[in-house]
Amino acid sequence: MKIVLNKNYEDIAKKLYQQEHIFFIGRGLDYALCLEGSLKLKEISYIHSESYAAGELKHGTISLIDKGTYVVAINTERDLSEKTISNIKEVKARAAKVLYITTEELDEDNDFYDQKIVIPQTKEYLQPLVTIIALQLLAYHVAKLKGCDIDKPRNLAKSVTVE
Repeated sequence: MKIVLNKNYEDIAKKLYQQEHIFFIGRGLDYALCLEGSLKLKEISYIHSESYAAGELKHGTISLIDKGTYVVAINTERDLSEKTISNIKEVKARAAKVLYITTEELDEDNDFYDQKIVIPQTKEYLQPLVTIIALQLLAYHVAKLKGCDIDKPRNLAKSVTVE
């Protein structure tokens, strides 16, 4: 976790903070991470963000991807990696900008992403705990660049008050 905490997220945040829409894609547990990362980005930066299961892109969602659309692609599961990379290549073929988040084990230099964040490898069911830190810090730096009040997001209650 210390390695993830000490990475520089500001340079990547500079590419994201002026975007109107950002999409997150992943498979399996990575899709759950996408949901949380997208939610955190929306909550504190007010950027429209959506998460999609990477394998579902062909069912209409891919039509939302065009030149310059930012896509955060999470790929930390070895068994699903090849399929996830195939989906990332689909959005890249439509001229999307891709932030690739992966593990040391799956890291490779390639042309299907524009930037990447490499997360240390850990046990399979602990990996999301390490990966989510990167997503939270990315959202934090995006919101900070936008001048948002990170400690007091608008319209969010600290407790549920509506039944």
